[in-house]
Amino acid sequence: MKLRILLAVLVFNLFSCQNTSKKPDLLSPGISKELADFRKEQLSEIVYNLDFAIPEKLEDSIPAVLLLEVTIDNHLKPLYLDFNVPEGHVKNVIANRKEITIHHEQEHLIIPSAHLKRGANTFEIDFIAGEQSLNRNEEFLYTLLVPDRASTLFPVFDQPNLKALYNLTITAHKDWKVLAGAPEISTETTGAYTTHKFGTSDKMSSYLFSFVAGKFSEVEQNSVAFPMTLLYRETDSAKITSSLDPIFELHAGAVDYLEEYTAYPFPFQKLDFAAIPIFQYGGMEHVGAIQYRESTLFLDQTATESQLLSRAKLIAHETSHMWFGDLVTMNWFNDVWMKEVFANFMADKIVNPAFPEVNHDLLFVLSHYPSAYAEDRTQGANPIRQNLDNLKNAGSLYGNIIYHKAPIMMRQLELATGKKAFQEGIQEYIKTYANDNAVWNDLVSILDSKTEIDLKQWSEVWVNQSSRPVFSEEVTYDSNGAIKKLQLTQNAEDGSAKIWPQTFKIGLVYSDSTHVITAAIIDEELVLEEATGLPKPQQIIYNYDSMGYGIFPQQESVLQSIAQIPDAVARGYSYINTHENLLNAGLDPMSVFELYKEGLTTEENALILRRISGQTQNLFWTYLSDMQRESHQQELEDLVYAQLQKDLPATIKKTLFGLFESIAYSESGKKRLYAIWNKETKIDALKLNEDDYTGMAMQLALFGHHKTEEILQKAASQISNPDKKRRFQYLQPALAADERTRDAFMSDLKEAKNREKESWVLSALGYINHPLRQESGVKHLKMSLELLEEIQLTGDIFFPKNWLNATIGRYTSEEAYQIRETFLEANPDLNQVLKNKLYQATDDLDRLHRRRSKIK
Repeated sequence: MKLRILLAVLVFNLFSCQNTSKKPDLLSPGISKELADFRKEQLSEIVYNLDFAIPEKLEDSIPAVLLLEVTIDNHLKPLYLDFNVPEGHVKNVIANRKEITIHHEQEHLIIPSAHLKRGANTFEIDFIAGEQSLNRNEEFLYTLLVPDRASTLFPVFDQPNLKALYNLTITAHKDWKVLAGAPEISTETTGAYTTHKFGTSDKMSSYLFSFVAGKFSEVEQNSVAFPMTLLYRETDSAKITSSLDPIFELHAGAVDYLEEYTAYPFPFQKLDFAAIPIFQYGGMEHVGAIQYRESTLFLDQTATESQLLSRAKLIAHETSHMWFGDLVTMNWFNDVWMKEVFANFMADKIVNPAFPEVNHDLLFVLSHYPSAYAEDRTQGANPIRQNLDNLKNAGSLYGNIIYHKAPIMMRQLELATGKKAFQEGIQEYIKTYANDNAVWNDLVSILDSKTEIDLKQWSEVWVNQSSRPVFSEEVTYDSNGAIKKLQLTQNAEDGSAKIWPQTFKIGLVYSDSTHVITAAIIDEELVLEEATGLPKPQQIIYNYDSMGYGIFPQQESVLQSIAQIPDAVARGYSYINTHENLLNAGLDPMSVFELYKEGLTTEENALILRRISGQTQNLFWTYLSDMQRESHQQELEDLVYAQLQKDLPATIKKTLFGLFESIAYSESGKKRLYAIWNKETKIDALKLNEDDYTGMAMQLALFGHHKTEEILQKAASQISNPDKKRRFQYLQPALAADERTRDAFMSDLKEAKNREKESWVLSALGYINHPLRQESGVKHLKMSLELLEEIQLTGDIFFPKNWLNATIGRYTSEEAYQIRETFLEANPDLNQVLKNKLYQATDDLDRLHRRRSKIK
């Protein structure tokens, strides 16, 4: 009996230990999935009453008060608020009217269960505002709290599925404007300060809470059913005059379209926006107070069609987020791609009526395919939907796959479902999950009922797996020269067994016509029966309608005919496909160079010419050898400069000038560029503004013009906008001819405070690591890689990848490749997502290394 009791005790203890080990770790840095799931069950009816007092001096801290109202179901467990700030920022905590001891550890403010009660609770917290995501400048500040940065500003439940209401009070200098997510209901001025009180906000996730304060100009228009307000700091009168009406009109048009498409009215109290000079992204969809990068919104008469389109798409994208992301929010940030894919997808639809003269099918192809391929072809390719264990890693999920492959996938999904059924599904999705949270399978389940296709299986390869198909052809002919067999075979580029079900068209080109057939491929191989018996074509253009995704066959013997393809969509995609075949070592770089030269002289479509120009720059600086580049630089410079002298549209000329400016480093090029900058040479129809002249001055400094010091001094004196003048001054060390000055600048970037203005930092890195300066810049690559993990923690969501792109991503040498390999060997535990970002940024470096290895 005693033995049985002993065994029972041992078994009990064993299971107790096992159960204990399985308990979720609720207290750890960041916001773990376990903590988020626990709080979702524990909490409801959350209201944040926040009061910030912004001092006049930039160096002074910001005192703040939070009155938190929350309903607690499980009061036997502690309450964990997220507050990722240094120790000492919490000054006082009152829990349900009782002052308690402060427990602030591992990035959390903890209220012990003894101070909680079931039902309604209130907590008053005096604290010093965190500043990691409170972007403070001398004359303005703004919050940017995506994805988990609200907790670096104030104590909060910083997860997307705990939506809350906000009551905000901001006290700031009386000369400052303040914009927040709810309407302002009162102001009171005392001495040099004004207190701004805002009404109760709409329910929102914590990453969508925001405010902007500072010296801004303000304008209001009634372009929709309610007035919209814009804050801005732009001082160029030409840009202001040309931009204000379009900015409001584009927002209003987007709202009208989205209300009709979703069958759901505008979901929030207001739609205001602020244009910020140094904003890290193109835009951010804060509820009631969208933030934009100012340079994207404010354009003048020199703006190209591409710039106008970019502005329209950006505004449509951020406005779409009001429904997709803000109204219906992902449950966890592993589905962050959902809000981005919908915003991009809807933006493409919205822009169509605003630009009726644009070929929107072509625009979609050129906007999304190159960027999606740029990551999906790499060793670091990731699925659209990624796993996420902790929100502290959520920022690293962002990238081109989310923003560009996902819309391509969505277009295929719409094609598979049918436009009408797809829209009905979206309307049901919005209505069902309004003011709530959803996951991808929620939408798939809705759409699955509207099509015969197994969307869950379809989604598995398109959404949950990475890479892309590589198509190969088998074409045979009979004795009469007719097609006997036309077969396509797809294989996954990453070597896996994945198959992508998709539909696209194939063009068989004859001397007087093009015969188009449809390819609906669902297996590894597809025999195109419709082609059997057709005469032998001059060439076969795969993915003729650009609906397909992957690398398609491209014969080098007919490469030059691409420039003569009459269909703009087919021609545009063929240039993209040529680039992909070049990278896969399927085409000779010099043959491709000849095609691009022809395209630069014959292409009349501004969108395609922009793509040719970009691919030409990549080929010239990356895939031509040093000897080839030096041999053909003058030829390319002369060709582009000659095109600038011709009678061509302004948009075409602006694109050509951008290419000329990027490669004009020869003595003749510097002379020509200097003459344009100094206004000695005027090129008809080339519209240049102050920003263009500033850019030319910096490019001349990069190229080592003998009058560099004089050029930079004159350029500085001609900059009228104080924000742009400060940026120009910041970039001077990166432009310096003296290597020691550039080295000192790079050394300063080790300090996080010197990396705060991220867009400025990236511009500076572009000059320091330019191909012409890589002999001196390569020594900084080791340091740049060693800072990567810190940059993920201190920088905003796009900064780690952009940092890599601007440093080691610019390099082509074997030395740079070995530096990367040494770093990876020394850091075997590097976060896999960061490792993927590194592989994505160095894809060209990988391909060049493999080419060199084959030659050896």
